Amino acid sequence: MSPDNLAARRRRIAQLTAMGQQLGYLLYLAAAALFFTGFATSFRSPLVTAIIVCLLVGSLVLAPAIIFSYAVRAADREEPLP
Repeated sequence: MSPDNLAARRRRIAQLTAMGQQLGYLLYLAAAALFFTGFATSFRSPLVTAIIVCLLVGSLVLAPAIIFSYAVRAADREEPLP
């Protein structure tokens, strides 16, 4: 694989991980906002479901994004590309 292709793939993975981290943290923020909304009013079943879904999907998106971002940074440190 040529260095240009490898650099392009690394940049693309870095962009995807950044988007994944933003989405994951946004879902955590939404879960927190929904929790405090439920705390101020009453915890109805759909609200609790929405909180759980936000936490689960946020975790499923955020965990791989964090791992891949560390992998891209380690690859850049180990073998810098132009």
